[in-house]
Amino acid sequence: MRSLGRRTFILGGLAAASTLTYAGTALAASPFPFKLGVASGDPAADSVVLWTRLAPTPLNADGQGGMGTADVTVEWQIAKTSTFGTLIASGTAIARYADAHSVHVVAGGLAADTDYYYRFRAQGHISAVGRTRTAPAAGSAGRDLVMAFASCSHYEAGYFNAYRRIAEDQPGLILHLGDYIYEGGVGSSGVRQHLGTEIVSLADYRRRYALYKTDPDLQAAHAAAAWLVVPDDHEVENNYANMVRNDSSPVLTAAQWTARRTAAYKAYYENMPLRPSQAPSGNAIPLYRRVRWGSLATFHMLDTRQFRDDQACGDGWKVCADADLPARSLTGTAQESWLLDGLGQHLGTWDILGQQVFFARQFDAAGASSMDAWDGYRASRARIQQGWVDRGVRNPLVLTGDVHKSWASNLKADYANPNSATIGTELVCTSITSNGNGSGSTTIPNGATNPHIKFYSDQRGYVRTTITPSQVRADFRSVASVTEHGAAVSTTRSFVIAEGQPGLQQI
Repeated sequence: MRSLGRRTFILGGLAAASTLTYAGTALAASPFPFKLGVASGDPAADSVVLWTRLAPTPLNADGQGGMGTADVTVEWQIAKTSTFGTLIASGTAIARYADAHSVHVVAGGLAADTDYYYRFRAQGHISAVGRTRTAPAAGSAGRDLVMAFASCSHYEAGYFNAYRRIAEDQPGLILHLGDYIYEGGVGSSGVRQHLGTEIVSLADYRRRYALYKTDPDLQAAHAAAAWLVVPDDHEVENNYANMVRNDSSPVLTAAQWTARRTAAYKAYYENMPLRPSQAPSGNAIPLYRRVRWGSLATFHMLDTRQFRDDQACGDGWKVCADADLPARSLTGTAQESWLLDGLGQHLGTWDILGQQVFFARQFDAAGASSMDAWDGYRASRARIQQGWVDRGVRNPLVLTGDVHKSWASNLKADYANPNSATIGTELVCTSITSNGNGSGSTTIPNGATNPHIKFYSDQRGYVRTTITPSQVRADFRSVASVTEHGAAVSTTRSFVIAEGQPGLQQI
């Protein structure tokens, strides 16, 4: 690894110039390759992942973003200031044609609980600057953590105003809980439109990620903080379960479906700031993992799609006795054991489950519930809840996406008995755009049937949390519109969860 001079990067940033000077040599200017922005993710106490992908013409149908077949050397820098006057670390990585010219740099040797700035250079150009932060050291709570979490950003449904507002909140960490892209073809009535038909091939998925990543508001959110990411279903196909399709269109053979899932996982890794240990291998991708934030929190990031049993009773909202079958699992047995083992280690004050689908019981008046959510896997949910009770977990907090509405619930030892102990808390973020502007209603659907559910809102946005050793504050943030670009954000409702006292306290 060789260090790069500050002058190199400043001159490299003059993307509009016809020629650039680098190390005393005149270089012909090539098209700007950093049109998909930069990102960082999966921070540890001494390292963080830095990501970019070279794509001078991002929307090319072949999914290669206008790059040739040659691999390209990409230079990276880290500094403590955005002017990069003094470098903390620097080096090179290879953006490979086989990986759509994406790079995943594990930048190590960093100080714990520290803010850094980073950037890249390739082909005579400099990237945007990103901000990131390392986790506190083991045994240290570090500074209070502002963490935002979000999900469900359907490009056609509206503008990514919520991503911009997240960036403006200047969080220390962002969780994305799935449906980063949507797989459908071009619609007829969207605010803006996808390109082409429903995505199936690797080129299709790469191009779809490129479309989303050209959005400046999404780029701003990636550049603002490190991300922890897990996918849900639309990164592959709506409501799929393990190797089972729950969508009949497009018609695919078993081999074509396997190839589609393989392509989707490869493209997901290529476009997310994940560590190399999360790289897919064929038709599988190792996404569930634990990320420690010193002694303050442990993030248990779950995968509730790849290993689940198929949805019971044909999916949908049903009254379904099979949902109670003990053998049914949403996580698979290996992931369930991994989760309970991690919860039993008491690594941080807060044990935070970052996952995809509604966790608390949610019945309608007839007793029907969603077979795609944990209500379709009730024994699996009961084992995990009882598991954290048996292990003396003081502060379990479940974070959820998927349902395009905001919700907040007390998790109960027995959902059939409202007076049973509250043993945890669930916060559900609404969508970034999916389902459009929403009604603005805050009347809890089937509230009398589900008294443990304490909040609901049908508006787009995200949840901003402030995590300290004594409490988690949750602000449900709502944007005024997704059909108009640049809409403002406001806080619809705020709650506090006190350390050692599971459950919601409204403020």
